[in-house]
Order: sequence, then structure tokens, then C-alpha cells
Amino acid sequence: MLKDVIKKERFGDIDLSDDFFSSLKDDYPGFERWFKLKEDNSAYVFREAGKVQGFLYLKDENEEDNNIIPKFEKERRLKIGTFKINAHGTVLGQRFLSIALRMFIEEDFPMVYVTVFEKQKRLVALFEKFGFKKWGTKSNGELVYFKDLEIQEDLFKDFPRFEEKGKEKYLLGILPSFHTKLFPESKLNTEKDHQIEDLSFTNTLEKVYLTKMGGIPILKKGDLLMIYRTAAGGGNAEWTSVGTSICTVVEYKNINEFSDCASFVKYCGKGSIFSESQLKDFWRNKNYPHIVKMLYNAPLQKRIVRHDLCEKVGMARDNYFGFCGILDEEFQKILELGEVNEGYVVN
Repeated sequence: MLKDVIKKERFGDIDLSDDFFSSLKDDYPGFERWFKLKEDNSAYVFREAGKVQGFLYLKDENEEDNNIIPKFEKERRLKIGTFKINAHGTVLGQRFLSIALRMFIEEDFPMVYVTVFEKQKRLVALFEKFGFKKWGTKSNGELVYFKDLEIQEDLFKDFPRFEEKGKEKYLLGILPSFHTKLFPESKLNTEKDHQIEDLSFTNTLEKVYLTKMGGIPILKKGDLLMIYRTAAGGGNAEWTSVGTSICTVVEYKNINEFSDCASFVKYCGKGSIFSESQLKDFWRNKNYPHIVKMLYNAPLQKRIVRHDLCEKVGMARDNYFGFCGILDEEFQKILELGEVNEGYVVN
């Protein structure tokens, strides 16, 4: 049975009579006509039980807009043309927003913007959290929010960009069974059958990692992590262990900092791959005391196997490839070999 996934679909293949589109038809006169004119364009769609639950349309535009006050001069921008999600207990909005923000960086746009009605308070809060600022208003009363390349010196507001200079860097190893669930965009090419499910740990940009590995307590806000998928069962670590992603540490906590189980479960729940019952077991047993909250900034476009981390990057073979430090020059080489777009890096 096909799992629920985010897919790119042609407008012409989407049923406009789906109840999901009712509010858009109400808010935007002419929406149906506009939708049909876009027949050969594509949008990102999330379905649940066959019904649309999330929709994202992105447009590369280079034009002026006199319907916005202050007006948009002629300039290339990424427009979030339609962004709607049905809230149902997950953070699907973050997942959709990450698609837009990564396109903003990877395709070298100077600005990304979106128009929203003031009543859409949760959506406005989401955009503001990730660095969108109010530009003005449209003639139909919509608010215009934009994000450019100005550094705001905030991990969330600058996302997906990360500051590299002066930051400590580490390798963090994650078992294969957990890796793809936490980092869906960093799945390996060998994982052909993997589908991105609508689960909170998959969709959220904030990941929560629990471990008993030593050394973890030294992590602090702003530190950079290269996520390292450990060897598959029976595989040769030299060729099956691989660096996959870059993350930024939001904070480190010890399980004993929580006053009760409820606060621990609440903290971990959104970004952890574990169920509530598993988290309650962890609370009782205290066997995974170290908790790292991190932002998932970027997948490495080219994965780096352990062999190359040692032979090309220069990391020592006697390192503990569960958690170890990465030198500045090694990290630079990782970004280069991983073909990470330079736009992600704030120097």
C-alpha cells in the first residue's frame, strides 16, 4: 500500500472539487479560472487517504507589481504562489516551507515572498519564525511577507543558511534504521522504496536526537553537525557508512533537567522518531540521557563515504565515528565534496 507522501503533481491532474480548495475559492475570486490556466504547471501536494491536505505552488517571477504597496520593482523573486495546509497534529507547514527556502537558496533568488490574509495567524507565525518580514499590503487586503539574504543572526530566521566561521563542528553518527526517518531528503540512493510519510519527525525542520554516547554534553547552540549514517547491517563501513547532512545545534539538554515525564515527552515529541510510549520508557529507564535539538539545514548533494572522509577529507581513522570533532579545514572539504551550495554558508 502506497504511503502518504509529498509529491510534485500537474495542476491538470489535481481534482479542484476536493474540499481542500473550498477556502481558496472563497478567499480568491477567480481561483478556479487561475487554477485551470496552470494546467501544465506543477505543485507540491500532500495527500492523506486520497484527499489533498497540503498544497504548495512556487513561481520564478521577474516583474513589477503595482498592486502591492509599496510596489515591487521589476526584479527576480521566488513567489510562494499558493501555500495551504490542513493542520492535523503534525508540522507539515515546516516541511513545505523548507522546500521553498531551499529553492530560494539553491536557485540563487535575491528574495522569496508570500501573500497571506491577516486571519491566517498560524501561517503568519510560521513565516515570521523563519525570517519573513512584512513588506506591505496588496490591494485585496492581503499582507505581503518577504525574506531576502540579509543576515538576521538567528538560527531560525536565517534558515536554511548557517554560520560557519568561528563555530565548532562535529560528526554525529545515526543508525540506518533511524536516519531516513529523521532526514528524508538525505536518504541514500540505495533506499529506492522509501516514501516520505506525514510523521512529525519527518516533516519538522527541528530534529530531536536521543543518545547515550559520551562527549555529547559539550554541544552548544550554533555548533555545526555533519550527520553520518552508520554502516548497514553486514556492510563494509568503509563504503556503506556515509556523511549525509548538515545540521545546526539549537540546544543540548540532559534528561535529568526535566521535572517530570510529561515535560520530557512534550519537548521530544515533535522532532523525535520515537513514539510516546517509547519516550515514557526512556524517561523511566534514563538509558538515553543526552538530548540534542537541531535544525536540519541541508542535505549533502553528494554523499561522502567513510573511505573519502578519511582519505580525501583527512579525518583520522582512529576517530570514534559516533561522535567526534571536525576541524575547520575538514569541514570546508566536506562542504566541497558534498557539493553544498555556497549560498547556504554565512561567512
